[in-house]
Amino acid sequence: MDLDELKDLIELLKDTDITELQLEREGAKIKIKREKFESVSAHRPAGVSSIESERTVEKEVPQADETLAAISSPIVGIFHRSPAPEAPPFVEVGSIVKKGQVLCIVEAMKLMNEIESDRDGTITKILVENGNPVEYGESLFLIDPA
Repeated sequence: MDLDELKDLIELLKDTDITELQLEREGAKIKIKREKFESVSAHRPAGVSSIESERTVEKEVPQADETLAAISSPIVGIFHRSPAPEAPPFVEVGSIVKKGQVLCIVEAMKLMNEIESDRDGTITKILVENGNPVEYGESLFLIDPA
């Protein structure tokens, strides 16, 4: 297998959801693997150490008022504010929500997981941008239960 064939395989993988490919041809074994999400360090400007980058990320996490409750992601996936791209968001800042009301969708492995409110209250802040990846336990919304 020559370099051009490898480049073609890599290009094909970019347009699919496949993250790993193993191929054996003429006694040669090839394994191509790509990560689904980019790490924080991939977005770091040149000349910034990883410690400085981690401090920056820590500063970006909002400090919640003690009266506010955070709604966290129960899974890793992609955050969606609405059920479809052309549909309105489930909630906006200022929306009054009830326990069990759908707040967003987290897409994981092409499965759409509805994230529901675990309490009554008012949405005071949406912490994640639509279409961004979220981690397990990451805060998605701040709710004022009062």
